Amino acid sequence: VLPHATHQQLGHNPLCGDKVMVYVVVREEIIEEIRFAGDGCAISIASASLMTEMVKGKKITDVEKLFDGFHHLVTEGKEPQIDLGKLTIFSGVAEFPIRVKCATLAWHTLKSAYTCRS
Repeated sequence: VLPHATHQQLGHNPLCGDKVMVYVVVREEIIEEIRFAGDGCAISIASASLMTEMVKGKKITDVEKLFDGFHHLVTEGKEPQIDLGKLTIFSGVAEFPIRVKCATLAWHTLKSAYTCRS
């Protein structure tokens, strides 16, 4: 939990029961701090963990580009034009379409968090 979060959001995947709560401190369109608490499959928890590493300190516009690239990777299985770093490990998710929601749950939750005030 991030007690001084400026934004927070709960994400839930009813198909498999994954739940993730994302806490974010956003100042001047930059993600200064981010944490999550969750319960779910290995894919959703690993994705949330790597997401927090990748987005901390980035501008919201860069986070959105990163999410678009990641989403392309997990749906198409091909690396996009943007450098995804450790996130490329999720390329195999594209072979299992039902798992795309697991991999992207935290990302969608993050986007919902910073577009809504908590």
